[in-house]
Amino acid sequence: MIRNDWTLEEVREIYQTPIMELIYRAATVHRQYHDPNEVQVCTLLSIKTGGCPEDCAYCPQAARYHTGVEVHKLLDVETVLKKALEAKEAGSTRFCMGAAWREVRNNRDFDKVLEMVKGVANLGLEVCCTLGMLTEEQAQKLKEAGLYAYNHNLDTSEDYYNNIITTRTYDDRLKTIEAVSKNGISVCSGGIIGLGEKEEDRIAMLHTLATMNPHPESVPINALVPVPGTPLENQPRVSVWEMVRMIATARILMPKAMVRLSAGRVRMNVEEQALCFLAGANSIFAGDKLLTTPNPDYVEDQKLFQILQLKPRPAYKQQEAKCCEHA
Repeated sequence: MIRNDWTLEEVREIYQTPIMELIYRAATVHRQYHDPNEVQVCTLLSIKTGGCPEDCAYCPQAARYHTGVEVHKLLDVETVLKKALEAKEAGSTRFCMGAAWREVRNNRDFDKVLEMVKGVANLGLEVCCTLGMLTEEQAQKLKEAGLYAYNHNLDTSEDYYNNIITTRTYDDRLKTIEAVSKNGISVCSGGIIGLGEKEEDRIAMLHTLATMNPHPESVPINALVPVPGTPLENQPRVSVWEMVRMIATARILMPKAMVRLSAGRVRMNVEEQALCFLAGANSIFAGDKLLTTPNPDYVEDQKLFQILQLKPRPAYKQQEAKCCEHA
């Protein structure tokens, strides 16, 4: 049964379940709603890099930090469509375009992004964007252009949020998610662990996601990749067990969601990634970069899929399943 009325106490109880029992329970739920041997392969491309006015403490693209990231203006449409085609040929079925903007502005750059969305959708890929804050009108334009999903992470709990970002509020994030959802675009929203938050912050963030109605279609679980020059450059590495606990809890709370093993995967070996898939992760980012941070390359992921006998999830599968339900 899909629930949107989880209490904080219920989420805490699930999260704190002994790890072996938690993995078993999550794996059982996973099999009820998904093919356990199928993983959604997504590619994330930075279409406008660096120079962001925000102060997100983990981000190498913030203009105020000295991280060595070179500022690049918005890519041209042809370059992006070429990258999308390469991603499709390498096995990706979702293509996400990220721009280091605080918010979307109604200008020529946004018009170009709408062209990119149309072009990527025409390739048969699920097209996703992460462009910062959006209005309802902008969300509507993206939907009309063919946007399938929009990523806007909560990052952490509402209580811990101001320790990580001060240039926008938690409510700003929730308003963008609402604007996306109102326009029939799939919501992709998750968070990052390893920011110095407490266990209670992780539980609170999962509670916020699990009480959205509907649940996010995709829930990325990121482990911080510390970048020299950012305020969080000296944060210790998150253990695989912390990632497994987050993924398993997300899977139990949001059974139909794609739970994405995202940033931090580059530091995991095959066995650690296998544990995450067993706990309910069924989506990854492919390609050697996640915007500006390292990620396993396509060849490594092909080996991973061969070893674990995984297969890529087809594009638009969830949409097709809904059509079949109504047929």
